[in-house]
Amino acid sequence: MAGHSKWATTKHKKAANDAKRAKEWAKMIKNIEVAARTGGGDPAGNPTLDDMIKKAKKASVPNDNIERARKRGSGEESGGADWETVVYEGYAPGGVALIVECLTDNRNRAASDVRSAFNKNNGNMADNGAVAYLFEKKGVVELPKGELTEDDLLMAVLDAGAEEVNDLGEKFEVVSAFTDLMNVRTALVDAEMEYDSADQDYRASTTVALDADGARKLFRLIDALEESDDVQNVYSNADISDEVMAELDD
Repeated sequence: MAGHSKWATTKHKKAANDAKRAKEWAKMIKNIEVAARTGGGDPAGNPTLDDMIKKAKKASVPNDNIERARKRGSGEESGGADWETVVYEGYAPGGVALIVECLTDNRNRAASDVRSAFNKNNGNMADNGAVAYLFEKKGVVELPKGELTEDDLLMAVLDAGAEEVNDLGEKFEVVSAFTDLMNVRTALVDAEMEYDSADQDYRASTTVALDADGARKLFRLIDALEESDDVQNVYSNADISDEVMAELDD
């Protein structure tokens, strides 16, 4: 029975991973559709669409799915949904502030899913603006280090509006005002520096330190929020140290 039990556990983990991957793919497909609708279906003339397609390919989303989403968004094919971005705010246990970004074709369903996740995990939804002031919307570009030095990178992006370059170990991260994201992206392309992703992010001005128990509660709430197909991103102002993360991995 031990062998059978182990197989069941492995199978469950794989199913969970597959389910997570399917959700990630669905998010990327939505983003491609929206980018094509907003800026046109030609990636050469639509940098956001180009980035979304590259990101989806890196995540192994099938080319057929990518192409169909692009065509639905640009109107070459029928069947595209009327997606809109809705942002909700709230608190996790321990006073951690959360911003929940949804891309949905049904506001009522999205609100209901988000409220339910907060309620079931001891969190609280908040009014618009209640926590948003704690965050600043930023543009973030990540690129592999390779032979790249921090100085080379700074030289390429400083005039484009980059505010900081952070060393993430295997990668560099370039942070800018959200309105300068495309300028930074263009500067990297001009300098022939390959990047992995160019996305928006919400960065917190003040953080809340969590112990292992608080971190577990936060992750449970985030997992519950991400169960909703409408939820695209969850941002928090939690500060979880390497020691606490190590404790969670034990």
